[in-house]
Amino acid sequence: MRLPHFPTLDRYLLAQLLPPFVVSLAAVLAALLLERLLVLFDDLAAEGSSLATFVSLLTDLLPHYLGLALPAALCVSVFLIIRRMSDNNEIDALMASGVSLLRIARPYMWSGVVLGLGSILLYGYIQPVARYDFRSGFYYAAHSGWAPHLQAGMFATTSGDSMLTADRVSRNGTVLHEVFIRQREPDGAVRIITAHRGLITAVPSLKQTRLDLWDGLIVYDPRDESNKANQTRFEHSMRTFDQSHDTAAFRSRGIDERELTLVELATRLEASHQSDAPAGDGVITRSSLRAELDFRLARALAIPFIPPLAVALAIGAKRRRPIMGLIALALVLVGFDHTLQFGHGLIATGRMKGLYAIWLPEILFCTICMASIFRRSRGSWRRRQAIPLNKARRPA
Repeated sequence: MRLPHFPTLDRYLLAQLLPPFVVSLAAVLAALLLERLLVLFDDLAAEGSSLATFVSLLTDLLPHYLGLALPAALCVSVFLIIRRMSDNNEIDALMASGVSLLRIARPYMWSGVVLGLGSILLYGYIQPVARYDFRSGFYYAAHSGWAPHLQAGMFATTSGDSMLTADRVSRNGTVLHEVFIRQREPDGAVRIITAHRGLITAVPSLKQTRLDLWDGLIVYDPRDESNKANQTRFEHSMRTFDQSHDTAAFRSRGIDERELTLVELATRLEASHQSDAPAGDGVITRSSLRAELDFRLARALAIPFIPPLAVALAIGAKRRRPIMGLIALALVLVGFDHTLQFGHGLIATGRMKGLYAIWLPEILFCTICMASIFRRSRGSWRRRQAIPLNKARRPA
């Protein structure tokens, strides 16, 4: 099978796009994730969760913020490339050789088409499942196992019939000194455990908490007159606390419209239209399903139109500061995204139809993007055509 042949200009422009796109994507993704990561880390640390749980939840968060970072990275990288080429007179040289600005923007527009198709998969299938996995994982991290953190003098109930305390703690409540444990057996007997030092660790599964004790004493009182209490000294002892049976199972996926894929949204929407009743199981309304479906499709379809706008705003007068075009580009994109979110809310509450709340701003945004690149390209073509006329009128 013969691979498609890309012209030299397209290969050059795409090669220029890749490095700034990767850098911009990493920077935007890090900026979006930073605040959420700090909150997530504090919550998991308070629950005594392991690093594996933190990495798993972080993986589930990536698709959501990747959907926000991809359009921003594409926009910033295209703007920086065209602006640099304009400052280095590469754009002028291409236009002087008969290459229009629209032709220069063509490979970036096709890149936007590829990202738009990928965004349909991201918004429509990956994000809903990842959102449910994050909620499920955070639920089990917050409710499974016993949090392995203590304070000095605090009495902690490790299970229904066991109590733990320590006179001194260190290393964020995981290293214990002068430990005291009282445990009641099912037959009424009482077991008292004391130790000079202890260490609390959570197993990776988060279903158990391990307590290692050193240099201690175990006193067993059977509470039976026929049997006497006995004591046992030990150098090292290990105990586990398991509370996984107290954790109820997490709900099934689909109670929130944001957890439904595009096919599931369309299926439930069609079912609600035929039955003329609340969508699905009666929890999600038909207007919420319509708003979510239109919102995802509109965001994905708008991505191919971002590069023409970035190219048009990056071309300007040589003395004009490039930051002004970048600010204008950011205002347009942020304003458009907030308009879609506002329209999503209007549709979900039944105050407006999707044609006016989402698709009218979508058409307006796409028209502005294409009009800006056509206007800029036509203006550059007119200036090129004026140069030979002026030269022809000069006396020999």
